[in-house]
Amino acid sequence: MAGATAATPMDIDAAAPPAGAAAKGKAPLNAPVRAAPWVEKYRPQSLADVAAHRDIVDTIDRLTNENRLPHLLLYGPPGTGKTSTILAVARKLYGSQYSNMILELNASDERGIDVVRQQIQDFAGARSLSFGARPAVKLVLLDEADAMTKDAQFALRRVIEKYTRSTRFALICNHVNKIIPALQSRCTRFRFAPLDGSHVRERLQHIIKSEGLGVDEGGLTALVRLSNGDMRKALNILQSTHMASQQITEEAVYLCTGNPMPKDIEEIAFWLLNEPFSTSFKYISDMKMRKGLALVDIIREVTMFVFKIQMPSDVRVKLINDLADIEYRLSFACNDKLQLGALISTFTDARTAMVAAAS
Repeated sequence: MAGATAATPMDIDAAAPPAGAAAKGKAPLNAPVRAAPWVEKYRPQSLADVAAHRDIVDTIDRLTNENRLPHLLLYGPPGTGKTSTILAVARKLYGSQYSNMILELNASDERGIDVVRQQIQDFAGARSLSFGARPAVKLVLLDEADAMTKDAQFALRRVIEKYTRSTRFALICNHVNKIIPALQSRCTRFRFAPLDGSHVRERLQHIIKSEGLGVDEGGLTALVRLSNGDMRKALNILQSTHMASQQITEEAVYLCTGNPMPKDIEEIAFWLLNEPFSTSFKYISDMKMRKGLALVDIIREVTMFVFKIQMPSDVRVKLINDLADIEYRLSFACNDKLQLGALISTFTDARTAMVAAAS
């Protein structure tokens, strides 16, 4: 509508507080950028800023430069740069016309068959609002595409075929097996693997330097380890720990996330492999209560510890299988005390098997 200006989130944050707000103890929101989550504040703005997957990024960059961008299907675990990559591509393609040339739908939006037939089809069929020498293709970005219904995916298949000349579709998902084969065959697929620890560390060091944080080497190693290749998770942990503690150390990171520290896991593993059943049960229960640890976190860390120690292969296989069963039962909210007993009895059986194998 001519002359109308839409209020952006920045406008809302920067607005003056209502009269009497100071008297009610409400501080004015005069620092919206500082208060922004670091996940959004440090989101890559160009393809050169994407932390990893240089082979994928370079391929998409080359296709963009040659005006041969295909329909894209980007899949992989969360926090690996899928959305950031395609948004950087859109900024490079459209520049100031970004908002007119892209339709972005997320899993939080209504994305049934009606939206595909109306909203997406109307956008794809409209004439491009490009002021360049040649009309640019529009971009439809479907984030969390694996949450779309099967009917909507089948309807989208025909829309992609019909409007290929004027529109490109980018599908982003975590589980590619939930995308119907007909859609997969119409897209160029790129898998975004979990980020390598070196890339996560490099990006975190850049953010730590920009924010002027006090992070020691142990704290940085803990951040990389707990992220498991998820850059979003690493940034959220970093920001949460910074809010809770001025100096970000290994202990501060583990306390903030509630994960058991490596030295606690070593102690628990020692009890499981050496102490009698009743003693192990008492010690582990006390540590859980004192440090507020979740049994499922203990089991996951103990499982990783089992891979590091030496034991006969058949004993290790049975032990890992039993630990997987216990974790599965915990996912259905089974009693913690019963499952702790099952954990200790599993290690007791493993100890007996190891003694028998040694003799």
